[in-house]
Amino acid sequence: MRRPDTVILAHGGGGRASAELVEKAFLPSLGNKFLAPLSDGAILPPLEGRLAFSTDSYVIDPIFFPGGDIGSLAIHGTVNDLSMCGATPVYLSAGFILEEGFPMADLKRIADSMGEAARESGVTVVTGDTKVVARGGADKIFINTAGIGVLPEGVNIAATRVREGDRIILSGTLGDHGTSVLIKRKGLKFDSPVESDSRPLNGLVREMLDAEPDIHMMRDPTRGGLAAVLNEVARAAGVGMVIEETAIPVNGNVAAVCELLGIDVLHVANEGKMVAFVPEASAERVLSVMKTHTFGRDAAIIGMVGGTSAGRVEMKTSFIGNRIIEPLAGEQLPRIC
Repeated sequence: MRRPDTVILAHGGGGRASAELVEKAFLPSLGNKFLAPLSDGAILPPLEGRLAFSTDSYVIDPIFFPGGDIGSLAIHGTVNDLSMCGATPVYLSAGFILEEGFPMADLKRIADSMGEAARESGVTVVTGDTKVVARGGADKIFINTAGIGVLPEGVNIAATRVREGDRIILSGTLGDHGTSVLIKRKGLKFDSPVESDSRPLNGLVREMLDAEPDIHMMRDPTRGGLAAVLNEVARAAGVGMVIEETAIPVNGNVAAVCELLGIDVLHVANEGKMVAFVPEASAERVLSVMKTHTFGRDAAIIGMVGGTSAGRVEMKTSFIGNRIIEPLAGEQLPRIC
């Protein structure tokens, strides 16, 4: 019988077709000694230190976009969530929900992308699961990843540790990922390409913590963008914040697209950027270290904690006066991760 070139319901039935799917689609890209037994779980050696654990699900549309795809995004997203805890990511799991009829070539492409992203991030996918739903029961492919990381001693990342005087550091340009996905989804054409910033931040975070273990808080501005992160932290810490519009790095192409479509770049999702709240005394040292890293060369101090009432975020505009920065009431860009 001819091997199917699309996912069929039998691939989720636990029998011969399921075994073939795992063997042909996943093991060449993700195989390792922990995954090789193909058990329901992985037996792992002990890790020293405090553990961090995170999980996330990825339902992005489109699944392939300039600068990445749902596979690399799933690896980077969980690696970065662990990194924002101050942890070194070590092990990941991967669960797939596939729609009947999904092309096998696309699945293999996604698995290859995940394997490459895992190797780049220095993590191992040690266990996983696959389910197949009837045509129309899902939209092509959904992926869930969970991860375990290890925290070094002396690192305590928490919103409640943010203090007045802390400097707010952004690791690079805003809005690249969300803008890239939007352009691809809508079939828009622009002279200059915009690519997603999806990338692993664990290497950058490690160098930052080496320079200053007492970083108070870190977050990656994904859904809701920078505006959501600043407001969440301001409320949790009971502090106000003031950022400067002219200090925020934005690629010219992204700024042009946002202006054309009437989108505020502060609300656009990012998948390879981070915001750090750093004590004033060490902010310039941390910034200097970030700028020597490939993923932090456009880093900038964009503001400080304090200068306005608790729980409030303001931005000094390029004109006269301050603007209050509020999180979105709804969803501006659906399914960007």
